[in-house]
Amino acid sequence: MNIIIHDLTDPQFQMVFPKITGDTQIISDNGCIKNCVGCFGCWIKTPGQCVMKDGYENMGNILSQADTVTIISKCYYGGYSPFVKNVLERSISFLLPFFKMIDNETHHRPRYKKAFRLCVYFYGKHITPSERDTAKNMVERNSINFNVSKHDVTFFKSIEQLCEKIGGQ
Repeated sequence: MNIIIHDLTDPQFQMVFPKITGDTQIISDNGCIKNCVGCFGCWIKTPGQCVMKDGYENMGNILSQADTVTIISKCYYGGYSPFVKNVLERSISFLLPFFKMIDNETHHRPRYKKAFRLCVYFYGKHITPSERDTAKNMVERNSINFNVSKHDVTFFKSIEQLCEKIGGQ
């Protein structure tokens, strides 16, 4: 299964992805997502599932079924848009509360065995070189934390440029 997490408007999404196959799940902003409050309920009270019921409570399980996760986000100071960041924070149930060492760093153990490929597309008119470096580093760190098999990061100046590059995939 492919998953697309994005912050595009409906017309922008349709422009970039005019045809979506049945094996693709779209995660977009329906206006109801709640912020992760760091309660760790997804680890303790309801393992693998967020305790907040807003339609985004199963993000960890959804990621566990992915072959490829595509993130499309406006670049905010070298980071994800607020919506995309919130989705990723609500996906912490993908991980276990236990730790392991990776390259002398402490990381959470994955809850699920399956690893996915991560493709991140940032867009924005005036992304600085420093913001690009920060974004690339952040995606690399996210990839380690989410046990990603391979990751790619690409930057675009506009939705139109993004559409020319990946449109119809």
